Amino acid sequence: MAGIRLQPEDSDVSQQARAVALSAVDLVSDDDRSIAADSWSIKSEYGSTLDDDQRHADAAEALSNANLRATSDYSSDKDEPDSEAVSSMLGFQSYWDAAYTDELTNFREHGHAGEVWFGDDVMEVVASWTKTLCIDISQGRIPNHVDDVKEETGELGDKLLSSWNVLDIGTGNGLLLQELAKQGFSDLTGTDYSERGINLAQSLANRDGFPNIKFLVDDVLETKLEQVFQLVMDKGTLDAIGLHPDGPVKRMMYWDSVSSLVASGGILVITSCNSTKDELVQEVESFNQRKNAIALELEVAKDDESCREPLFRYVNHVRTYPTFMFGGSVGSRVATVAFLRK
Repeated sequence: MAGIRLQPEDSDVSQQARAVALSAVDLVSDDDRSIAADSWSIKSEYGSTLDDDQRHADAAEALSNANLRATSDYSSDKDEPDSEAVSSMLGFQSYWDAAYTDELTNFREHGHAGEVWFGDDVMEVVASWTKTLCIDISQGRIPNHVDDVKEETGELGDKLLSSWNVLDIGTGNGLLLQELAKQGFSDLTGTDYSERGINLAQSLANRDGFPNIKFLVDDVLETKLEQVFQLVMDKGTLDAIGLHPDGPVKRMMYWDSVSSLVASGGILVITSCNSTKDELVQEVESFNQRKNAIALELEVAKDDESCREPLFRYVNHVRTYPTFMFGGSVGSRVATVAFLRK
């Protein structure tokens, strides 16, 4: 139970920051990090001796528990641990390069697709829920409860979805994009800063009959993309970014970058196992306040009321994930939240 994050349904108070993972001061080189990451890689936890179902079932728990792992393999610039910082090997690119090297080998040797972070069921819920949300918005409706909306099916639904261009940041093996393609989305792009992950995603898409999905190597924190997307998906990427020792700074970089990738009137859908719905909403509100403060400081918004409007606003969240009672609160392992960009 230690790694489970609770999701209060309509609380106005977000949970406090999590405990610190201690770090040492010796191991700093990328080579050493790769060795350390490989020793703790999915090969040891989900290696080729395990079947896909077991690998997928364990994946969400691994990420959710990451903030409780003591990671003595990485150095910190601080003498004392930051009480609001959480560090993990999952925050380093070297970990993901090692992980996807292992997954690519498993794919080539055994045909394994690799992990589905948070599991197949969550991925299917995210894709179908997002489809309903996008169809609703295409018809000029901003729903108050997406799960109760009857989705359009058939030719009308497919026609509406065909106008949405989609970006999946931190796409990994690209399986979420495949699921979105099954739902009717057709203009799909996945990016990841791990070239090995992109190689795996492209190989899987070609094998599974989705050759039109585009995959690019790109770091969302320093994105080179010059276009905007009506739908931007994030399933676990913000979680991993937050697990870096410089997580708070990198999360700010994340929002600055993502705000440039979502088109006006577009949607950002974040799925997290390390943040609750309320925490994600609060993080977006903090970003909006920071952007408005900068605009005011530069006198950009002095005489323009529209500049003072929130850049992102909460639209809805998935309410259909299984819940449980713990410590007097009702929660879920996973939160999926949608934000509308002005």
